Amino acid sequence: MNIGQYSFDDFVDEVRKFHGSVAPGIIAGGIMVDIARQNLPEGEFFDVICESAKCLPDAVQLLTPCTIGNGWLRIINTTRYAITMYNKYTGEGIRVYLDADNLADWPDIKNWFFRLKPKHEQSLESILKSFHDAGQSIYATQKVQISPEFLAGTRKKHRAITICPSCNEAYSADLGELCPACQGKLPYTSTG
Repeated sequence: MNIGQYSFDDFVDEVRKFHGSVAPGIIAGGIMVDIARQNLPEGEFFDVICESAKCLPDAVQLLTPCTIGNGWLRIINTTRYAITMYNKYTGEGIRVYLDADNLADWPDIKNWFFRLKPKHEQSLESILKSFHDAGQSIYATQKVQISPEFLAGTRKKHRAITICPSCNEAYSADLGELCPACQGKLPYTSTG
């Protein structure tokens, strides 16, 4: 079994290097990326939406040119374990998700996915073997059409850069009279 251009074991090693540890969710996400690619035309320019902020974005960033930084990967955190890969211009795409109805024969994956056992009672090796053996059988797909406001060329672009009169730092002028930080939109306060 391959995940992207990697053998299963090589992908596990890549996950360890990129993520800092082997996370079953990234392995699942890698398989999901493969399924999505198989359901899209070759050579198409696509963007990706991850419906979970945990692990799935790492799989997408490891296996595609889509990253949070270049804006081709966006997270809409519904907390559902799903990705949607779609043509960035037409919006036609495929949504892939881990299908809970398909986990009956895979107790290690089910225990991990639903957190039925504490992490220390789960065997990472058994979970990985189950993902390998299950392959694509535990996922489901659905065709989707992305809303026009999400498509390339229709997203709001930041325009002029200005200096915030409160903190004296540069920011996108279209975000208000003060930068978002001075509007109180940060989770921290300065201590010095």
